[in-house]
Amino acid sequence: MDRSEIMRRVKRRDTAPERRLRAALRALGFTGYRLDRGDLPGRPDIAFMGRRRAIFAHGCFWHGHGCRRGARAPKANAAYWAAKIARNRERDAEAVAALAASGWRVLTVWECEMTDASGLAARLAAFMEDG
Repeated sequence: MDRSEIMRRVKRRDTAPERRLRAALRALGFTGYRLDRGDLPGRPDIAFMGRRRAIFAHGCFWHGHGCRRGARAPKANAAYWAAKIARNRERDAEAVAALAASGWRVLTVWECEMTDASGLAARLAAFMEDG
């Protein structure tokens, strides 16, 4: 399997971390969200339109998280990947700023944080509280 075939298989939505996040929200009783809202800055993975809450489920590698998996740099074509991940991080920051300027509360959940189910549930519950 060559590199472009591998990259074609990378899903843009309904990834395992997104499904895990949605399951945690449903377990907490939060339903009525919308997925992959292209009309909002950054195209949040989950949006509660009435509550004005947006949640991004970020893959550690793709968005340059500081964890072990996110800090791992590819050896092949390293300059390309460094630039790509830097652009992703810039775009993420711009989207969060644009949403916040429009009165939205934004939460970013990293892929590595989703392994701790109780910690994730507590974080989501605190985020979804009004205030």
